[in-house]
Amino acid sequence: MAPHLLLVLCILFVLTGLSDTQLVSTVSHVSVKKGGFITIPCLYDLIYRNHVKYWCRGYYWLVCSTVVHTDHQKTSGNTSISDDINQQIFTVTMRRLSSSDSEYYWCFVERKNEADDGVGLQISVSPGTPELYVDQQELTGVVGGSVTVRCYSSKLGGSGRWCRIGGLCVAVGHPGALDGTFVKLVQEQRETTKGYVLMVTMSGLMMENTGWYWCEKGDLQMPVHVTVNQATTTQSTTTITTTQTPTTHQTSLISAESITSQPTVTPSVTTDQNNGGTDEMQQEKNQRLEHTFFYLVKAGNAMLFLLCTIVSVVKFRKNQDQDDTKDA
Repeated sequence: MAPHLLLVLCILFVLTGLSDTQLVSTVSHVSVKKGGFITIPCLYDLIYRNHVKYWCRGYYWLVCSTVVHTDHQKTSGNTSISDDINQQIFTVTMRRLSSSDSEYYWCFVERKNEADDGVGLQISVSPGTPELYVDQQELTGVVGGSVTVRCYSSKLGGSGRWCRIGGLCVAVGHPGALDGTFVKLVQEQRETTKGYVLMVTMSGLMMENTGWYWCEKGDLQMPVHVTVNQATTTQSTTTITTTQTPTTHQTSLISAESITSQPTVTPSVTTDQNNGGTDEMQQEKNQRLEHTFFYLVKAGNAMLFLLCTIVSVVKFRKNQDQDDTKDA
């Protein structure tokens, strides 16, 4: 009786819970080196923004063991979970992986009065080189720039793709665009020290390109997060300064005279820049004083000339009157 009851419960769970599991998505199979770490992104629908998310271990989703939650016990052993409600992605990071960590896992979202919604994936821990891996899972670029991802595969053959989680994909030999950014894939047939290489280049980056992607080869995927930042003035200035910095040999050729003169010139320029407005006001004030003094001098000379003229006329008329009196 118990098996029949369990079967009925499973059927009801499937009918009520897994009919709309497309609202959660992630990769399906990743390969990781023993002792390494991996971050798994789990994308969910907007309606789950404020729901609790958790990471579950076990092949059967109905009886899997919960490892970490976003509301409590966010870290357990070498596993941690975090939720970005703005990007609608919660991520699970597993560190110091061992062979016993090879298992099926589930990205789950809790739902009230309904079965939890989720999607499963497989993690394979390899004692040697993983079947598919990248140099780093975190890449950063600037608007208008480009980023290049090298995906190393231990096997030759199989189609290669670059996909955005929950979005479209671009395949080898078919360059295209993801969210307005040009994507080109080049698959090198020669084997390198790290395996066969699938090179992915995203050019003409935009802010909208920030998010999770994955590199795919065969039935394996490797998640990669791309962050796109605005190119700031500080970054441009730093680049120019670095380019124009003289080498050690060039520095040794600078004469002692030029080195000595530089401190003398620099403060004066700085003072002019800092006190430019004050100097201009002082100059204008001095010019006004000079003009005032000039007009005062001219007015004084005119008054002196007029005074002398009056005195001369008075004296002349006085002398003339004296002469007339004598003649009379």
